[in-house]
Order: sequence, then structure tokens, then C-alpha cells
Amino acid sequence: MDRVSLACDHYNFEECLELAHEYGLGLEIQTFAYPDALDNHPEWIEVYQDRLKGFDRPLSMHGAFMDMTSASFDPKIVAVTLDRYHQNLEIAAQLNARAIVFHANYLTNIRNLPFRRAWTDRQVVFWGKLAEEAGKMGIRLALENMWEYDPAIIGDVLRQVNSPWLISCLDVGHAHLFSDLPFKNWLAELGGFIQYTHLNNNGGRVDEHRGFDDGVLDYKAILPLLRSLPNQPAFSLEIESATAMRRSLPYLDVKKAAVEVGRQIES
Repeated sequence: MDRVSLACDHYNFEECLELAHEYGLGLEIQTFAYPDALDNHPEWIEVYQDRLKGFDRPLSMHGAFMDMTSASFDPKIVAVTLDRYHQNLEIAAQLNARAIVFHANYLTNIRNLPFRRAWTDRQVVFWGKLAEEAGKMGIRLALENMWEYDPAIIGDVLRQVNSPWLISCLDVGHAHLFSDLPFKNWLAELGGFIQYTHLNNNGGRVDEHRGFDDGVLDYKAILPLLRSLPNQPAFSLEIESATAMRRSLPYLDVKKAAVEVGRQIES
């Protein structure tokens, strides 16, 4: 069976929760990735705690990413980024989420080697310390590729930190859109670090979050490659609508939860 979660925001949380119950899936809460939720709606934490009572399947979160620069030359910018990430860790602990997805946010227009080496050195320090903190809380940090054109940008950080609490979140759509390298290169470079994935489709030009059946990516070919990795990763459906998520589920090895089957039999 595939380990599958549904990535949901505040606007579609209830639909995704219902679908998760129906198929026995996990959830990735993305609500607290945004400044509005972090600064203006602390009461939402209690709302999610209440709605997730008794939820016994995998629960993860997406962390802050807008303008976050963990490898900035400016220590004050790094401090702001760290403060946001600490907020995310605290919320994850309150919701009992066991993983948080963060972006590496490499500045891809700067491609000279000295910049990249210095960027990597600063990232290793930043994520090494944060992974140690997260590990004490039992929370894994998953570095997601966004604009990175080369998987080694993240791979170098993961190898040097070398912590079980810092893993790779491979975003398949981002790898296709923002890198000219074949997908197999991403799998070869990140290998066993890939323990979490973001899956969706797009039209080949813009970062869209469509269902598996709606775009240029062939998930009938992609999914077997992901399943053949040293540790088959968790699949998080980062898809815009619950309807498109439902259309994507037949591509995956999932079945309706036993309680749902029982209800159908009884009816």
C-alpha cells in the first residue's frame, strides 16, 4: 500500500478531512505556511486540534516559505526566518504533526561556484542546528525543491548535515518546471534522502497544482520510479481541489477505509 496524504489549506480542510477518513489517508496541513495564519489567527490552532481529535494517521505540515532566506548573508534576515520556523515547530508539536516541509530557496539566478559553496556552508549550519532541535521534538524537517535547477543544491546540504531528522521532500512538478535535468537524475542524486514527496500535475509552463490526469506529467511512469527508491517515500497530493485529489487516487495503491466499506455493506 502507498502511504498517501492530502495537502490541505484552510479553505478546503473539511473536504480533505472527509476524503482522508474515507480512504484512511494522512493530511499535510498547509494553513500555517502563511503569515496571516501565523500572526492573525492563533485561534485556528485550537480549531485544528479539535477537528483532528482521534486522527491516527500520518500528519504533517508545510512551513513558512514566503521570502524565507535561511542562508542569507544578513544575520537579521536569518533571525526572522528562524523565528518563523520556530513558530512552525511549536504549532506542529501542538497538532502532533511529525514532519514539516520547508523550502531551501536557493537564488537560482546566481550560478557562480563561490556563491553556491558559501550558500551551502550557511545552510549546513542553519539546518544542522534546527534539525537537532526538531529531533528532540520527534519532528522531521523535509527540504523541498522549488526553483533549484540541480538536485545537488539540496543534496549537498543533506549529505553534510547527515541527520535522520533532515530529509528531502521531492516536488515532482517543481523538478519538471525549473530544472532541465532528467527526472532520473533527481532520483539518483537525492536517493535515500527522498522520504517525502509533493505530487501534482501542470501544463508544463506554470507551477499549477492539478490532478494526476490533467497535465504533461505521466504519473503512470513516475509513480513506479518513486516506489523503487531505497525507502519508498510518502506521497502528499499537493493538488488544488479535493475533487482533483479524488480523481488522482486510482493511480495509487489505496483502498477505502474498512469503516466506510462496512457502512456501504450495511446500507
